[in-house]
Amino acid sequence: MNWGQLATDRLSGIAKCSVDTVGVTRFPFTPQHAAALDVIRSWMSQAGLQMHMDAAGTLIGRKQGPEGAPTFLIGSHQDSVRNGGRYDGIMGVVIGCLALEKLAADGVELPFSVEILAFADEEGVRFPTALMGPRALAGTFDPNVLAMTDSDGVSLRDALAGFGGEPDRITSLARDPARTLGYLEVHIEQGPVLEAQDTALGLVTGICGIERNTVTFTGDTGHAGTVPMDRRRDALVAASDFISTIHDAAKKVADLRATIGALSLHPNVVNAIPRAVELTLEIRALNDTVRHDFARFARSVGADISDSRHVGFTLERTYEQPAVPCSGDLIDALSVATEAICPTAPRLPSGATHDASAMADLCPISMLFVRCKDGVSHKPEEFATSDDMGVAIQSVAAFLRALEV
Repeated sequence: MNWGQLATDRLSGIAKCSVDTVGVTRFPFTPQHAAALDVIRSWMSQAGLQMHMDAAGTLIGRKQGPEGAPTFLIGSHQDSVRNGGRYDGIMGVVIGCLALEKLAADGVELPFSVEILAFADEEGVRFPTALMGPRALAGTFDPNVLAMTDSDGVSLRDALAGFGGEPDRITSLARDPARTLGYLEVHIEQGPVLEAQDTALGLVTGICGIERNTVTFTGDTGHAGTVPMDRRRDALVAASDFISTIHDAAKKVADLRATIGALSLHPNVVNAIPRAVELTLEIRALNDTVRHDFARFARSVGADISDSRHVGFTLERTYEQPAVPCSGDLIDALSVATEAICPTAPRLPSGATHDASAMADLCPISMLFVRCKDGVSHKPEEFATSDDMGVAIQSVAAFLRALEV
């Protein structure tokens, strides 16, 4: 059986469950989501799994192990961004199903139960929240988010209920950590590291912590033709100093990313000196201490620029998500499983957030990255080869066979 080609065929098929044909657009609790679940049910059926959708809209396929045995979880999300690719998220569900199908074909009986989880909403595109499915299982779900609405004014509560979910039962879904062996998520890398190292797989060491800050520089405006250069308090010049300093400094810190992602200036006209500039500074790092240290550095840089350019400066943190380390034991087990199949698989952090970050509140987590062409993701050109997915399927099957209860 060419398992990798089968993965490609299945991903091509489910990609048709989309609002249009430009990439994949599939939001949670929509007709496209319902069509996708029908396809996933067929995959789970071929793997011999028992299926049900839980109260939070997660489709679960279960391979029952010996009576009283704990459960190992494999999952990812079915939803996409608007006009995204056909691999992000859903590939992890495909590979999990095919790994169990391969084990069944090989006559392997595992000493524990396994569940494949197809989460409804990881991207957070339709509603201003995400990760409801894994948070429900981890016991960290906040019922207040059910009142949030989409762009059409439909609440999350109503959308979930109309889809067959049970909003009032979500808090009852919390699993027992003592009965949960761990969680594995297989995902395209969404970056260029594996391609640069010419290797199919990567072992994820953890999911980076994230913080977002709003930075403001405030100077004074004036006529572009009449205010002398040495009398100016130009907020944009100060912001430019800040942007270049932060960029250059971040390049010197291992496993840290600092991004100025949005910028606005006032009065934003061709013939006036910018009076105020507001920008965003997002910092991601696998180590929260490193991230906090860089944020303090950024604040110090801004203060120094404020003094030298004679402008005002503020930096306010608006969002924070702590780093989530992967389980050392599970990473080691994955490493052993992949060694014979992909001996060059490196260890690397994930700069993007995944369902695994929420599952970490329930059990030990692990992630396996699959190489993607040019590191591209969240766009129609997203691509992973059949061969690389075949290597991932073999590795997950080997990992499950070697996992100790």
